[in-house]
Amino acid sequence: MRFRVTVEVNGLEGISDPEGQTIERTLPLLGFSAVSHVRTGKLFRFDLEAVDAAEAERLSGELCERLLANPVIEQAEVRVAAAGS
Repeated sequence: MRFRVTVEVNGLEGISDPEGQTIERTLPLLGFSAVSHVRTGKLFRFDLEAVDAAEAERLSGELCERLLANPVIEQAEVRVAAAGS
């Protein structure tokens, strides 16, 4: 069965986010003074063949731990849906 997987990777609270800080400092210069607490992250989307949703979540979690996220400084949120939904 094919699943559509979305993985959102963000830095853990307390971990410096220089890119987010740079964006936040620039926003007022562009007229967006109401925006604050900017954090950056990464978004991955892919299809995955698995027997069922539980296996798709397990495989996606393993992929995050081994490649997509650094668990020392990042957290990954995995969302799995049947492909075509």
